Amino acid sequence: MEFRKLSQAGLEVSQICLGTMTFGEQTSLEEGHRQIAYAREVGINFIDTAEMYSVPGREETQGSTETIIGKWFAIHPEQRKDWVIASKVTGPSPLFEYISSDLRFSPKRLESALDGSLNRLKTDYIDLYQLHWPERKTNCFGVLGYSKHDSDWKDNFDEVADTLNAFIAKGKIRAWGLSNETPWGVLRCLTKAKSENKVAPVSIQNPYNLLNRTFEIGLSEICMREKLAMLAYSPLAFGLLTGKYHLQLDKPTDRINQFSRLARYNGQRSHSATSAYLDLAKLHGLSLTELALSFVTSRPFVTSLILGATTLDQLKEDIKACEVTLTEEIYEQLDLIHHQNPNPAP
Repeated sequence: MEFRKLSQAGLEVSQICLGTMTFGEQTSLEEGHRQIAYAREVGINFIDTAEMYSVPGREETQGSTETIIGKWFAIHPEQRKDWVIASKVTGPSPLFEYISSDLRFSPKRLESALDGSLNRLKTDYIDLYQLHWPERKTNCFGVLGYSKHDSDWKDNFDEVADTLNAFIAKGKIRAWGLSNETPWGVLRCLTKAKSENKVAPVSIQNPYNLLNRTFEIGLSEICMREKLAMLAYSPLAFGLLTGKYHLQLDKPTDRINQFSRLARYNGQRSHSATSAYLDLAKLHGLSLTELALSFVTSRPFVTSLILGATTLDQLKEDIKACEVTLTEEIYEQLDLIHHQNPNPAP
């Protein structure tokens, strides 16, 4: 397993991160613990969760993912030091007002969210604490263009950075990061923090896969020049890029079939592009999973790829798929398909 540094945080993370958003919904406690045990066995030391998980977010299961992880560390406290735990604080959204009546990133809200996560995770500190999405309105979660300017939002990056820096000083977190952020938001955070000698964000967790390469526009250069770690989520586009839906191997319990609300990767253009990628994989004797995951791991701006699997067998298959090396010919053919049908699932 290859390890990479999270900038100035002094943390080394495995190239593969164990994603856990299915824990507590599609994945049981027992299955989740089997995945954690296997991940550790193969050298993974990085695990990602969030206070709003499992997914899809709902009041009945909020915090269930962190609780399952916490129960693992309650049983195996000696393993806590071997893991880099990442979690996230929920941003403003009318969908999640059951978590808090005010989801803005005020000092009070951030401290309450962090303490809740620490309690559920059964740990004294979180290694990487992330803002799950921006407080202001942006074009994240399936929106390609920026059109809804949030003129009422007040720039509070200073206050947020001060609060997170205070958590670091107290030993409650070791580093902080961003998620679902835009180029402007990233540069604003970095510039403000560095100009005032504050600890800056060390990472950004955004979607990146063959159906959504929007990260390459602006954000990839920022990551490489500013040494900001990119944590790529949804590398298999909710399972669409395994090919199982096209090969009619899917089940009613699979994510896209079971949760109609999660429609980001279920459009006609996404299915059309996936069909082309599936044909390319077959042409080169690869599975679509191998093609999709190996593409993401090969990108120079990707620090760690977040693999979320419903079952242990899926996790094993995905980890093995990351070991495949693609040829220059395949990369050229991937780019051709991309240019013919760019970013069908932004």
